[in-house]
Amino acid sequence: MKPVLLSFSLAASAVFLTSAGFAAGMLADAKGMTLYTFDKDTKGMSTCYGACATMWPPYLAKKGEKPMGEGWTMVKRKDGAEQWAYDGKPLYFFAKDMKAGEAMGNGMKGVWHVVKE
Repeated sequence: MKPVLLSFSLAASAVFLTSAGFAAGMLADAKGMTLYTFDKDTKGMSTCYGACATMWPPYLAKKGEKPMGEGWTMVKRKDGAEQWAYDGKPLYFFAKDMKAGEAMGNGMKGVWHVVKE
């Protein structure tokens, strides 16, 4: 089952998703917060820990959650937590994105990228 976009309002800059999915052409969580990939990760494995994970918090799956649709998987982190991945690439938030739809981390240091449609 593909994630469903319930509504999108340009005037209010509000994005409402029932689960993670694409909003305004970028992959976002259910709250509309932009998701990123990290070029230094290998397919199916996160390499972002410590200070990296503080600035780029992993998009963690809650206990019992199942993949949300085509392209979605989970990867196991060193601490045993499950992190969401899209097309095999672990997903992260950027700590400086404060509002839904912000993508301030896109292109950061040439290795962080917004997942686009």
